[in-house]
Amino acid sequence: MSDITLTIDGRTVNAAPGTTILEAARSVGIKIPTLCWHEDLGAPSACRVCVVEIVGSRILQPACSYPVSQGIVVRTNSPVVREARRMAVELLLAHHPDDCLSCARNLRCELQQLASDLGIREIRFERAERGLAKDESSPSIVRDPDKCINCRRCVEACEKVQGVAALSTVNRGFDSVVMPAYESNLMDIVCVMCGQCTLACPTGAITERDDTAHVWAALSDPSKHVVVQTAPAIRASLGEELDLPAGSIVTGKMVAALRRLGFDRVFDTDFTADLTIMEEGHELLHRLGSGGTLPLLTSCSPGWIKFIEHFYPELLPHVSTCKSPQQMFGALAKTYYAEKAGINPTDMFVVSIMPCTAKKFEAQRPEMAASGRPDVDVALTTRELGRMLREAGIDFDCLPEEDFDAPLGISTGAGAIFGATGGVMEAALRTVYEVVTGRELPAESLEFHDVRGLAGVKETSVALNGNTVNVAVAHGLANARKVLDRMQAGQAPWQFVEIMCCPGGCVGGGGQPIGTVMNTRAERASALYAVDRDMELRSSHKNPGVAALYEEFLDRPLSKRSHELLHTHYTPRR
Repeated sequence: MSDITLTIDGRTVNAAPGTTILEAARSVGIKIPTLCWHEDLGAPSACRVCVVEIVGSRILQPACSYPVSQGIVVRTNSPVVREARRMAVELLLAHHPDDCLSCARNLRCELQQLASDLGIREIRFERAERGLAKDESSPSIVRDPDKCINCRRCVEACEKVQGVAALSTVNRGFDSVVMPAYESNLMDIVCVMCGQCTLACPTGAITERDDTAHVWAALSDPSKHVVVQTAPAIRASLGEELDLPAGSIVTGKMVAALRRLGFDRVFDTDFTADLTIMEEGHELLHRLGSGGTLPLLTSCSPGWIKFIEHFYPELLPHVSTCKSPQQMFGALAKTYYAEKAGINPTDMFVVSIMPCTAKKFEAQRPEMAASGRPDVDVALTTRELGRMLREAGIDFDCLPEEDFDAPLGISTGAGAIFGATGGVMEAALRTVYEVVTGRELPAESLEFHDVRGLAGVKETSVALNGNTVNVAVAHGLANARKVLDRMQAGQAPWQFVEIMCCPGGCVGGGGQPIGTVMNTRAERASALYAVDRDMELRSSHKNPGVAALYEEFLDRPLSKRSHELLHTHYTPRR
């Protein structure tokens, strides 16, 4: 069909049929303010902040959902439009808590920014706060329903993107608010703690639990040996939290910044990502050779694990028994590293910097205590680390490039790509191929492009010594449902499946910088692939630190000690 021609603010604009006025305006650089609209989630048309005037229409129309039509004339900045937008925002502010300075989203709040952009300096309406109780029941997420503006973006993210539907609008009129059914707490419902709602929320109504005070206290305690691990995705996203361009690789400066904060050792979760491949890859080979339960499902993503525990508990035997890299690291830090360094594990405090809010829940699972105490003491998100660096007054741009500490800071390119959807699968294929065939993959064959990219479900086949292994990759839990439904229906041709809870994988985790959308996820993933290409070692089994770990401490993959420290079990939650 041919393009539609319309006029916006006196400019002639051509747009494809089905385009909204908002999209058409943005295509020619005309900014229409929005609040409930989100580029990855659609347009609930709830806030009416994006209203525009259409000549000949009796009422203002929402630009986010109103489709273009031939010949219409649109005004986005007329006096009546500006007044309508101001009134909509003032009404929201009239029953919104007046605590911006102490809010976790201060200076990163879309409502705050919109009020500033519209020049709102006073509110003409009487304040009428709702006085709703804060929900702090979850170790991962805090809900402050008094700050909810009923945009329903979190509802869309939870239901459409993640397929969980833990949130919905309850009550009516002035009393309407988004929360779990029956006004329950998050810990009393089916919530996977993924935090995609925190990325979608435009205000401080849903945020990650702030655990920075616990870390500051540990850093200030001279009796504590405080170590930190950083997830693969953090090196490609921390820069954004500190106002650098999306996809900036800040590995060396990140290490330097963590030392300036006072950590005694700065280690790399990539080390245990490589270790995960050794354990999970051999687990796959064992199942293939012994007639074990197939397909093998990866277990690195704690939000995904909680999802299958809730919704598909009958499929738990398919899940790898390997702990996530975060938890493997914690177990080794308090055993292997403590032994080598001559440190009493009771004096050790392990912090992880993760792109994920579900990691907070994972760290406090009772089975994650292989050394007789919690493997990981505190898991912080990218956003929390950013706040700590700003609080400490660290000038990130001026920091030198520094290296991780040994022995748990040695890694490969395979560990780095764990942060992108398909990365775990690609890393596993690199190692499994060489273990099975006894041949080294040539450099040009190291990259398995069929499992890369942002398609919801990706499938491919790999030839191993005359046998074909079928694999699949899914990211986002709505896509995970498609894979699991096929397995339940007996239509799964795969032997190995990677599932990541969050869209894009860890680069799109719920603890990543506010403003995360699919484009930024893609840029972060590209950065991780660039890190991989620049690494001298690109396969997990070639990590000399992992080899030394097996020789000195674990013996071999799937040994008795590795099972005690690195493997776990799951809890049906239906």
